[in-house]
Amino acid sequence: MDGWVAEVFSGIQGEGPWVGCRQLFIRLAGCNLRCAYCDTPATQQRLAAGRIEEEAGGRKFALLENPVSPARLVDLVRKLRPARHQAVSITGGEPLTQPGFLKELLPLLKEKGARIYLETNGTLPGAFAEVKDLIDITAMDFKLASATGQPPPWEDHARFLRLARESSRVFVKAVVAAATTPGELEQVASLIAAVDPGITLVLQPVTPVIGAPGLHAPTPRQVLAMQDMVSERLKDIRVIPQVHKLMCQI
Repeated sequence: MDGWVAEVFSGIQGEGPWVGCRQLFIRLAGCNLRCAYCDTPATQQRLAAGRIEEEAGGRKFALLENPVSPARLVDLVRKLRPARHQAVSITGGEPLTQPGFLKELLPLLKEKGARIYLETNGTLPGAFAEVKDLIDITAMDFKLASATGQPPPWEDHARFLRLARESSRVFVKAVVAAATTPGELEQVASLIAAVDPGITLVLQPVTPVIGAPGLHAPTPRQVLAMQDMVSERLKDIRVIPQVHKLMCQI
């Protein structure tokens, strides 16, 4: 099945426990959510054409026509030397809006020696079940209403986390804002603890975006209080901002 790709490039992972690792990013187009803090709004829709880096880290891009076949994409990606990266990050948008494409793409990447790192909003457990055995690391979000501006999909998150814990190494990231409530944090901690209290939780202070002027990052004191609160239920809580933006990476 052909897929819709926004961009392919080599860069530095800027979120979560693997921050600082060199990864090859395959950013798919299309998303089932419209989060207020989204920093890749162009990927919310399927694009007639994406772009692919001509050499790893060179930041010179060539046009990539959509839709593209898995075999064609892997052939183009070979020159970026995926096996020399810590992982190939499948990101978006929301990659799991294209499960048929992933079912064909991921085995081809693994044949080239790639480790698969999935970045997902954690709201499509059915689609995840189709590809979970092909994933090495799952980076899943918990979407909080205080940051996204949308109702929280707790049941989907719970189902998704159980599947991810069974099949891959997983961590949870929650973007937190000044308006994030104790009730939201308690729900996050409760859902994770019910699966495995040892699962890493990353609290990511929201990065202000132009399209959401009312969305503010938590104060330093708030962040410490948030970490204290969830530490009553969980064993590994880290506060990590979007580091790639500090390094002027894509």
